[in-house]
Amino acid sequence: MSYVIITDSCANLTDEMIEKNNIGVIPLSFHVNGEEYKSYEQGKKSDLKKFYDMMREKEIITTSLVSPDQFTQFFKTYLEAGQDILYIGFSSALSGTYQSSVIAAEDLREAYPDRKIMTVDSLCASVGQGLLVYYASLMKAEGKSIEEVKEWAEDNRLRSCHWFTCDDLFFLKRGGRISASAAVLGSLLQVKPVMHVTDEGKLAVFSKARGRKQAMQSLVKHMEETVENPEEQVIIITHGDCEDEALAIKKMVEEKFTVKEVIVTYLDPVIGAHAGPGTLALFYMGSNRE
Repeated sequence: MSYVIITDSCANLTDEMIEKNNIGVIPLSFHVNGEEYKSYEQGKKSDLKKFYDMMREKEIITTSLVSPDQFTQFFKTYLEAGQDILYIGFSSALSGTYQSSVIAAEDLREAYPDRKIMTVDSLCASVGQGLLVYYASLMKAEGKSIEEVKEWAEDNRLRSCHWFTCDDLFFLKRGGRISASAAVLGSLLQVKPVMHVTDEGKLAVFSKARGRKQAMQSLVKHMEETVENPEEQVIIITHGDCEDEALAIKKMVEEKFTVKEVIVTYLDPVIGAHAGPGTLALFYMGSNRE
């Protein structure tokens, strides 16, 4: 039986990756001044520079997860076309989106008893999730069964490494990730947090760097310590409207490693709403996250 791999927009995959590998993407939403926007719409380009400019102007931007009903309708499109479903979703420790997918899947199994509907909690965020989906889609293209791909994703999700730093601690403070006093002190001292996603799928500050340059170097240093077989990998760097610095990290990666490809892309607005403009993140597959 044929099946489709589905993820949500927090996976932050490029349009080319999505289209070439026939990946289904259900979008999360963000709201600016009461108006709702989808973080991903196939075939449509968003003005992400404008989005980050609004954040710099301290516009109030909120985000919302995908509801069980939205998952039900999205999944039905594929089920009614005779396809089984493997959904690989945003970490359950960071969003209720994955739980919504589980609720929808449980209900749909009764309505479509002949279809396989499987879900995987990636325990990842942003492109950490996206890389897991991307490599799963390559396995599907090689002819692996839905069960084999699901098992691989569950066995390898903790190898998906996320390292990132934020430029303005205001946004982490607003999201409750750091205290107000830590944000003020960090801004005064030019301390930049170096963060990652833990094995439990939670966001954590791993270390603190003095200044932007040191924080950027730290991302690459962590990659040096844990990356496996970089020559076989697609490395992805995301940025919150700071492309020049993202390209500088790309150069550092290419100078240290022989890699298959390095992609630089904007950070998805739902993740960006919490991390802020100036965020830089480096993603790859490694031996471990911590």
